[in-house]
Amino acid sequence: MAAITEGQGQEKLMATAQQIMMNLNPPDDQREDMLLIFSSFDNRLSNIKDLMGNSDCKPDDPFEAAEKIILRWDSSSVSSRHSFPWEGLHGEAAEYLSAVDDILQLIEGDTIQSESEIRDRAESAVQMAMSRLEDEFRHILIQNTVPLDAEGSIRRVSLSFASNDGEIEDFESFGEDDQVGYCHERATSLADDFCMDLIQPNAVGKLKEIADRMIRSGYEKECCQVYSSVRRDVLDECLSILGVEKFSIEEVQKIEWRSLDEKMKKWIQAVKIAVRVLLSGEKRLCEQIFYGSELIKEVCFVETAKGCVMQLLNFGEAVAIGRRSSEKLFRILDMYDVLVDVLPDIQVLFTDELGELLCSEAQAVLDLLGEAAIGTFVEFENAVQGETSRKPIQGGEIHPLTRYVMNYVKLLVDYSDSLNTLLANSADESESDPLPSDYGNNSQLGDMSPIARRLLLLLTSLESNLEEKSRLYEDGAMQYIFLMNNILYIVQKVKDSELGKLLGDQWVRKRRGQIRQYATSYLRASWSKVLSCLKDEGIGGSTGNASKVALKERFKNFNACFEDIYRIQTAWKVPDAQLREELRISISEKVIPAYRSFMGRFGNQIDNGRHAGKYIKYTADDLENYLSDLFEGTPGDLHHMRRKTS
Repeated sequence: MAAITEGQGQEKLMATAQQIMMNLNPPDDQREDMLLIFSSFDNRLSNIKDLMGNSDCKPDDPFEAAEKIILRWDSSSVSSRHSFPWEGLHGEAAEYLSAVDDILQLIEGDTIQSESEIRDRAESAVQMAMSRLEDEFRHILIQNTVPLDAEGSIRRVSLSFASNDGEIEDFESFGEDDQVGYCHERATSLADDFCMDLIQPNAVGKLKEIADRMIRSGYEKECCQVYSSVRRDVLDECLSILGVEKFSIEEVQKIEWRSLDEKMKKWIQAVKIAVRVLLSGEKRLCEQIFYGSELIKEVCFVETAKGCVMQLLNFGEAVAIGRRSSEKLFRILDMYDVLVDVLPDIQVLFTDELGELLCSEAQAVLDLLGEAAIGTFVEFENAVQGETSRKPIQGGEIHPLTRYVMNYVKLLVDYSDSLNTLLANSADESESDPLPSDYGNNSQLGDMSPIARRLLLLLTSLESNLEEKSRLYEDGAMQYIFLMNNILYIVQKVKDSELGKLLGDQWVRKRRGQIRQYATSYLRASWSKVLSCLKDEGIGGSTGNASKVALKERFKNFNACFEDIYRIQTAWKVPDAQLREELRISISEKVIPAYRSFMGRFGNQIDNGRHAGKYIKYTADDLENYLSDLFEGTPGDLHHMRRKTS
């Protein structure tokens, strides 16, 4: 029994020595020396030279030669674990691949029996080779990925997109600045032929050589797993560089608006780059590496890309089903537009059954974003109609609601195409909505686009709301100043944008007519009392024998009325310079000629002109000068006014 054990130990030692020699594969001039070293190391190896000579008796046997090469690069061997033939001479890689081909050809042919020792050795060699090639495949993929922060990388690609850098405040927090706070720039698109290398070009051929042999050997699953795992990590890193983070739907809905706005902007940019650059590049790479294997090519691409696509779609869904508020509308529309833009690309990229599911997911998120956009727009309409702030704006100035709504609406026009599509398919778009009765004929209304119709209704609601707010002023004249300021602001915003084309010239002409009517009403409400002091009625006679008491009272009343108006209306504000000047001219044309005429007829009859200055405090030129102070928003100083006349 002991003799048998000793014999087995000798066989094992000899087999180990033979394996070492095969792995080292020394040159012929060193082979003899190494055999002598082995034989002198242990007396049990004294006949190794004869045994090695016997094993080498068929130097021309293709299988033996191929097996030897594969054993030499066995990835489980410590001596070869970090020695990659792909990084050394090209001949070593070619030799290894050729050895794999020889053994595969032997297995695929009928030259060996299925139960033979040679077949077992061949299959074992293939298994060794596939393990080695899998490691090489992973290594080449990782080492040859284009650095993401290098010139021409994803960082530079991201700079080629314009982004919307502004922001818009919540409806409830609108302020008094003329700007809504949203600077709108629609993002540009990449050229259709824009592409970038995701893998160093000289590595693609090596990857294809490996993939071909793994697929041929039945190791396509392992090949796909390695490829998808490595490339998924790369895509995750790309999204991270683009600022797209992984959030659950619940987490997205808890993000405060300013932070969410930034994330939405980054998402919009990332979707374009991900689809047009990254995923199209991945598709092209799969087609190159797995050329000739249609199913594997599709499986590898979908497995690589689906995580990236779903991360983007999940964020879009979270935004779409979140709380609706007016400040989100433009970002939601941007998200909708970019998804509409890239959906055809997604449908081209993903063509198999699993890919079609991703396309369906993208379409579902697109529909949700469309619903969110229309729902948010409807909430904005309702908010404008129901805004009930009761604090009058100082000086009759432009109401913050007017500024907010008009700047908001101006931006909406940029999305007319998308909104027309969404409104046309929306249950919220009803032809029975009330329209202004004096807005043209039915054919004109019928020709209006859905968004033009809705904006017309929105502005009608705004005008009605402003009418209500004008009644907050106790001074009737100030009500008309307020309405003039606000309606003129609306008209200017319409004329200076695409709104003018949507609403038409008739709408603008009607509002300008309203402003003229408000001006007439203002003159009547504010200056009628002043002008009544300059009439002949009630002063007791003709020019020559008018009552001096009545004349004194008239001039005193005129002075008091004029000074009261001056004190009050210098504090009123008409921001538009042209309207401000037109109002002053209208006042001057009413008051100055009447005052000159009255002065000419009765000015010398007060105490024969001896104490006239006590009652006649102003010349016509003085009044003209004082009228230029009206509507500046700075209360007039009565003492200063008197000093100007002294």
